[in-house]
Amino acid sequence: MSDQKVKLQEVQSSSQIGGHLLVECLIAQGVTHAFGVPGESYLAALDGFHKYQDQIQFVTCRQEGGAAFMADAQGRLTGRPGVCFVTRGPGATNASIGVHTAFQDSTPMVLFVGDVATETRDREAFQEVDFCSFFGPSTKGMAKRVERIDDASRIPEYVARAFATAMNGRPGPVVLVLPEDMLTHEVSSRPLPQLEPVQAWSDPGSLRELRELLLQAQRPFVIAGGGGWTPQSAQALQRFAENWQLPVGNAFRFQDTFDNFHPLYAGDVGIGINPKLAQRIKDSDLIIAIGPRLGEMTTSGYTLLEVPKPKQKLVHIHASAEELNRVYHADLAICASMNAAARSLEVLTAPSSVAWTDWAAQANADYLANTLPQTLAGLPADSAQGLVNMPEVISVLQRHLPADAVLTNGAGNFASWVHRYYKHHGISKGFKTQLAPTVGAMGYGVPAGIAAAVLTGRVVFTIAGDGDFLMNGQELATAAQHGAKTIVVLLNNGMYGTIRMHQERDFPTHNMGSHLNNPNFANLAKAYGYEGVRISKTEEFEPALTAALARNQGTLIEIMLDPEAITTRVTLSAITQNALKTK
Repeated sequence: MSDQKVKLQEVQSSSQIGGHLLVECLIAQGVTHAFGVPGESYLAALDGFHKYQDQIQFVTCRQEGGAAFMADAQGRLTGRPGVCFVTRGPGATNASIGVHTAFQDSTPMVLFVGDVATETRDREAFQEVDFCSFFGPSTKGMAKRVERIDDASRIPEYVARAFATAMNGRPGPVVLVLPEDMLTHEVSSRPLPQLEPVQAWSDPGSLRELRELLLQAQRPFVIAGGGGWTPQSAQALQRFAENWQLPVGNAFRFQDTFDNFHPLYAGDVGIGINPKLAQRIKDSDLIIAIGPRLGEMTTSGYTLLEVPKPKQKLVHIHASAEELNRVYHADLAICASMNAAARSLEVLTAPSSVAWTDWAAQANADYLANTLPQTLAGLPADSAQGLVNMPEVISVLQRHLPADAVLTNGAGNFASWVHRYYKHHGISKGFKTQLAPTVGAMGYGVPAGIAAAVLTGRVVFTIAGDGDFLMNGQELATAAQHGAKTIVVLLNNGMYGTIRMHQERDFPTHNMGSHLNNPNFANLAKAYGYEGVRISKTEEFEPALTAALARNQGTLIEIMLDPEAITTRVTLSAITQNALKTK
């Protein structure tokens, strides 16, 4: 055989269609799982997943919103972009809830959207959407970057840039649009090497200024949270707090950032905040916010810290320069990644003693007192739905779930029981254990839990409300198909509880739109391939949970919850009566 023929064969053997190259590029970036709903516009990519199925798994989901939530969970758990595949307008619009969640929660994610062929673009072809306009990037949009790959030979460039953009600075979602004809073009391009996030370091001058602010303080307080934390950075944060004896609160739904069992832990700063903690933050003379963007939920509607200039001195440390001084005018703004910031802070020389030792100790005492069960005045002793003591339910969880268990939830008052009473060991122990949307997206918990089970193999517990579950409950079929075991506790009170609570506060007795006629969720779970159990008494929960832990199959435990048990602090009737008094 001539040298020319040999060279020609080598060229031919190295070429492949764009869809196969795309999957190769994902593997090169360390992706082991991709979540999605299949579509005709990216058949060539699906064929790539088939070709490389021994290196990467395509997880077939039931709805694009669930798939995008799974990708968001993947990003939170791994620190690298979660990957989701959807097709055209319907797929992208369904998936937008996951993109919006990843944006507001600072989660690295890449959404791949199969698109119409190049030759039919801009004709309002079947299911066509202008994705650059739809996902328009900005702090008011849904994605950090939106790009279309028109040239298959540039797939490695676009994928690498998407991963870099998703991870660097404030983590977030990137959208890559894939014209279906582009994915079938033969190319000889090769994947680029795996990228790692760039570490932005704080300057020494800012650290000296921070130290001076600490030395001048009498009542400092740390709020930790946001994306980008690793076990190493969480450990460094802990050492910083210990060196300076600083009380630490975790931002809303980032309750695993700092060890909840640590004597310097002060509680979670979010919805349903401990009133004593809220007052402590208001009384503080120095707030050090490390990682969170200080959104509406963390700041209790921008009341804990006033906008734009808080009464407290504010040090804001964030990975994105664009976020700093965007909402709050900080006394000291430091642009640094969490790994770099925490490592800088842990070596910040502390004095031999500080003025706020008692302040920090009392913050922890207030937190511990808030975790004690609270009697809800006016809760019926019994009802048609039965009486379930939710603090005791959470206590059972605490006793039986392993320290590395992943807890997930969506949006709703049902989550307040876990938020208030469950203690996370923290990322410093080596594992992220909380997956929950700060954006308040209903339906997040079930698919996020399934993703966690697929990716980690750890025990996964999901708490859901009845309305919340019905958003993405069909993903139990995904779990059954892919051998993922989760334990779902579903609180069934026959209503959109959070909405009903707000209705009673603002328009008492004018109930409209919040009532739910529900299926038998235990039976529904069985239809999807889970075990289903319905309970109505507290004492029934522990044996149901231990059986679920021992079972190889996933389990849904439906708890019939009295509608009066609407929050951890007050009954629904009490909310109504208080509202009527003020009218």
